[in-house]
Amino acid sequence: MTNEKLQEQARRHLWMHFTRMGTYKEHEIPIITRGEGCYVFDDKGNKYLDGLAGLFVTQVGHGRKEIAAAIAKQAENLAFFPLWSYAHEPAINLATKIAELAPGDLNRVFFTTGGAEAVESAWKLIRQYYTEIGQHKRYKVISRNLAYHGATMGALSINGLTEIKNVFEPLVPGTHHVENTDAYRSRHMTENDTSLSFGKKCAMDIERAIEIEGPDTVAAVFLEPVQNSGGCFVPPEGYFQEVRKICDKYGIMLVSDEVICAFGRLGYMFGAERYDYLPDIITCAKGLTSGYSPMGAMICRDFLMEPFLEDDKTFLHGITFGGHPVSCAAALENLAIFEREDILGNVRKNEPLFRELLEGLYDLPIVGDVRGAGYFFGIELVKNKATKETFNDDEAEMILFQFLSPKLFEAGLMCRADDRGFPVIQLSPPLIAGPDELREIERILRKILTEASELISNMEQISFSQETESLSI
Repeated sequence: MTNEKLQEQARRHLWMHFTRMGTYKEHEIPIITRGEGCYVFDDKGNKYLDGLAGLFVTQVGHGRKEIAAAIAKQAENLAFFPLWSYAHEPAINLATKIAELAPGDLNRVFFTTGGAEAVESAWKLIRQYYTEIGQHKRYKVISRNLAYHGATMGALSINGLTEIKNVFEPLVPGTHHVENTDAYRSRHMTENDTSLSFGKKCAMDIERAIEIEGPDTVAAVFLEPVQNSGGCFVPPEGYFQEVRKICDKYGIMLVSDEVICAFGRLGYMFGAERYDYLPDIITCAKGLTSGYSPMGAMICRDFLMEPFLEDDKTFLHGITFGGHPVSCAAALENLAIFEREDILGNVRKNEPLFRELLEGLYDLPIVGDVRGAGYFFGIELVKNKATKETFNDDEAEMILFQFLSPKLFEAGLMCRADDRGFPVIQLSPPLIAGPDELREIERILRKILTEASELISNMEQISFSQETESLSI
């Protein structure tokens, strides 16, 4: 099919996710046709470094024939059967493998088809669990400002992003939000604070919220190891250990939402391992199959299953395609690649270089903060580095979406320009990326961010001239 025909049909029929569809009245829709390693190609043959791993997904890279072969082999034997009162070998094998990899006694695996479903499943399980053990008043959830936990109505309610929530209100009641761990802008962070004291203050926000809401009404705290929205907020020293103590003190579940952070993104199989805490539930998806087939999971500690092992008790929740045999086969081969090629070791070995390259961009006036861990980094952009002044809405729109997004794409780098919170560029390359790919990311970023800095300088000069002219008149 010709590009012209594809464009016509895409505009007529395809509704893309979280996409400004009106943009494509005048511009072509990028059409990606194939992937190979850390790169993807469009229908015109242009090559792009996938600096976002699809969407924090493609851990082992594109074009893996061994995963495709595992998918085909499974589809020939058993393409589909539900896990409703039945089991199949791929789901058993994958659940066993995940339990072996997960920390502590997180031994029970409930499969979903994606991350939002995993978060939704976790909240539903927690609410029913408390009902089963006689604590009927517990239903509330505490999460953090700007945090994103999914787009289904329950997961959306847990989100700390008002812009994407308000249009769907009223949402599921009982969610409350506290300070995140953005050390660059947090009201808690002072020049006298250490990482440890800052972490204590952020954790105390959670305890205060619990006490205000009533400890016997709070069911769970949902946190990402490294918070995605807002641009890769890392946890301060001791933060998760303090939160774990608080949850234990009040009998509350700690959910580690690792839809992005699990399966190597931070150099460990799970983010909870990197930051040394034991959650009651881990929610995950994305990297579980490296995107070769849709899949997510809710991983639970043993005690959460106990009420459901009695008599005729049932967790009143299910998903038709959860634990799909083909997805299980893809996940098992994906995890086998992790072991054969030491994917975690590659991330840990190259993280210092990645950080060094990105922090080298501090010499650009537009770069205010670089933060992140593993292969998951955010660069916050500022109007004035000395004062941390950010852009107004019109300026952010122009810089992020009218300039940076198209320019980076034209230069051959796929990454994420985001204004959920303050303007950021996010990077999460495939976990197979090495020094050459990381340097390529830095080279393209430096070129385009330099141009953006010059654009801002010109805008300010024009604005200053107009103000001066107005005053003289």
